[in-house]
Amino acid sequence: MRKAEIVRNTSETQITVQLNLDGTGQGEINTGVPFLDHMLDQIKRHGLVDLSIQAKGDTHIDDHHTVEDIGIALGQALKEALGNKAGIVRYGHAYVPLDESLSRVVIDLSGRAGLFYRVDFSRAMIGQFDVDLIEEFFHGLVNHAMMTIHIDNLSGSNAHHQAESVFKAFGRALRMAVSNDPRMNGMMPSTKGTLTA
Repeated sequence: MRKAEIVRNTSETQITVQLNLDGTGQGEINTGVPFLDHMLDQIKRHGLVDLSIQAKGDTHIDDHHTVEDIGIALGQALKEALGNKAGIVRYGHAYVPLDESLSRVVIDLSGRAGLFYRVDFSRAMIGQFDVDLIEEFFHGLVNHAMMTIHIDNLSGSNAHHQAESVFKAFGRALRMAVSNDPRMNGMMPSTKGTLTA
């Protein structure tokens, strides 16, 4: 089983992430940011990964540090759980609709960090949640998982639907990318022979 546990403690946040890439979508998420909990649940369920996250942060200031640091810790967990990446599919993609919203996420577990994010939200806040923090979450994730992600919201007028379709598409694309391909027979999915840089 490809598992990892990351503990991140700073003066701003205290975070524990437990990840099992070969799971069934189980786990408990409590970040102190309710909308983020809802979005992380989409990754867990649609990615079929077991994911538990417990976090406390300086949300009395705002949610920025908590959201960003959870992205960092989840990225670290993903990198650790993947190991040397031998035998994985490596690439993943998904189109996910949610009513009027349609999002596309494409992943390369390349060993190189890159986020290409094109989401024009219809409003700046979803309840008490600042939509700018979604990009911050994914920046933290890609920089520490060492992966490339293209995220595009292709249509949408409801910000909640836009965000949720993005996270569902990420979960589905991740599920594909981390899958083991039996035809690879443990080979590295790269002509370089490595996916670490």
